[in-house]
Amino acid sequence: MTSIALFGDLHGNHLATNAVLSDIDAHAPDHVICLGDLVGYGPFPNEVIDLVRARDIPVIMGNYDDGIGFERGDCGCAYKSDSERENGEKSVAWTDQHVTPGNKAWLRTLLPDIRLDVNGVRLRVVHGSPRKMNEYLFEDRDPSSLRRIAASADCDVLVFGHTHKPWSRMIGDVLFVNAGSVGKPKDGDPRACWALLEISSTGEATVTFKRVNYDIATVAAAIRQQPGLPDVYARDIETGGAS
Repeated sequence: MTSIALFGDLHGNHLATNAVLSDIDAHAPDHVICLGDLVGYGPFPNEVIDLVRARDIPVIMGNYDDGIGFERGDCGCAYKSDSERENGEKSVAWTDQHVTPGNKAWLRTLLPDIRLDVNGVRLRVVHGSPRKMNEYLFEDRDPSSLRRIAASADCDVLVFGHTHKPWSRMIGDVLFVNAGSVGKPKDGDPRACWALLEISSTGEATVTFKRVNYDIATVAAAIRQQPGLPDVYARDIETGGAS
């Protein structure tokens, strides 16, 4: 059995990231891969980057990593309202101001995707989708659209994040796995989330979602102490995105 730990959407939440890394260590997987979006929304972007860099973990470039690393002034996010857009712009501005030049340079080096062949199973890891780093693959997306993505993904297991909502399902011949979010879950469960993918010697793939407790109150308080970060981001991590 080969095990792969998959985690992403850390979003400047260093306590959640540290808790997940400790939980991953306890499972002692054969591989560890980060799906990106280390920064944005949260008050500790540099600390999160330092945690991941210190372990030399392979990291996919997320849309927020791209926006901050290349100083685009935009995170490539989809907004549903003017208030969401206004808050998003504040987050981008605050994060751009606080991430160090050295860490921005590191963000620019992140990978577009990662491919592994494990026991004959072709694994592909991306941030949003195989087509775009900021494409949202929700579980309730039009099934015909998901089948088209599966047909062109060129893999047996497709792992992604970006929506902050964990799910897993066979789409055609491809196992889709959304690893959820470490630092900013949106599925109503405020605990940090990561995914453990296990592939047997015969090529059978199974996924288990792990939820990890951490000191949410401290991170929420830190968000509220930053004048440039909207209070809604503190409420989001307190409620698992149900605020």
